[in-house]
Amino acid sequence: MHVAITGADLLTCHGGTDATYAALTKGVDGSRALRFYDTDRINVTRGYHVDDEVGDDGDELPLRAGRWLARCVLGAVRKAGVDPARERVSVIVGTGLRELRAVERWALDGVPVRRRELHFTTAVREVLPEASEVITVSNACSASGHALALAQDLLAAGEADAVVAAGCDAMSESMLTMIGRVADAPTPALQPFQEGRAGVLLGEGAVAVVLRRAADAGPSALATVLGTGLSCDAHHETAPDVGGIVAAMRDAHRRAGVTPQDIGLVLAHGTGTALNDPTEAAALDTVFAGAAPGPVVTGIKGAIGHTSGSAALMSLLVAVEAMRSGSVPATVGLTKPIEAAAGLRLVIGEPAPCEARVAQVNAFGFGGVNAVSVIRVDR
Repeated sequence: MHVAITGADLLTCHGGTDATYAALTKGVDGSRALRFYDTDRINVTRGYHVDDEVGDDGDELPLRAGRWLARCVLGAVRKAGVDPARERVSVIVGTGLRELRAVERWALDGVPVRRRELHFTTAVREVLPEASEVITVSNACSASGHALALAQDLLAAGEADAVVAAGCDAMSESMLTMIGRVADAPTPALQPFQEGRAGVLLGEGAVAVVLRRAADAGPSALATVLGTGLSCDAHHETAPDVGGIVAAMRDAHRRAGVTPQDIGLVLAHGTGTALNDPTEAAALDTVFAGAAPGPVVTGIKGAIGHTSGSAALMSLLVAVEAMRSGSVPATVGLTKPIEAAAGLRLVIGEPAPCEARVAQVNAFGFGGVNAVSVIRVDR
């Protein structure tokens, strides 16, 4: 069943929705010197921080991810005109890390945290107390794509009148340490599909979209979600697998009722890592073989970092805006594509014209937890 996006909000290192898209259009790299961490010890010096308040001691405020999530959920619901007091409204939050940073600070610095705050029910109910239910799913870096799929299922089953699909994540010391330990030197920049790329950098933020059954959405809907395909190939703990990614893409096309020829734009996962970029390029080559000239391809992580559980829905909103505005932002950090991506129509240097009405959004996670969505914009 097709569902419509009737309201949306996001927060990245660049700010809110409009500021983020403006930065993408201008090709702004939002990374800066890492805050709050011993950069020599973790071997990471840069990240894409949300610019929010700090405590009196100059340290980070607790439960930052939940704060951002609450802001975006409330913003999306208001824009959609949803009334939780009169309608059944469910909220599904996709996350990679939940409030892991709060646990780290509890263990390392003695900053107390209540266990119930590690689930996002508390944060969401502060701004949406009448919500029918709040569900947190932790599905690695495709988490908000899985939240979107579950939202579609709830609407199809008649279990809700509207569903808020959301994603949020804040950086954590353990996640930063993981990416630092696999690098010989600190990564200076995140460069998707770039020859000589050095690896990933973390971003943070939150995103939320309000979904209704397409038949109930009215003419002001931002976009229609035609279908979301999922796969969990369990090929490797961290390494992506072409077969698993291809399976998710084809599942998305089947559910959406489209063919590769119908898709004019792809928002790539594009993490700038040694394995993801050529694997994703190979999967796109496989799926879009024979669909010449193929879709225009871009990615947003060079501008906002890898936002973990938020990544899927953030890319989805950029795809919506690109199709509505008729302009696709270039892939920040990309000047010389890897050989494996030679067959892709990557947007490099300047924004590209966009006549597409149907887009594909890729999101992949550790363990082969993949989510691919197909959306349509009518304008």
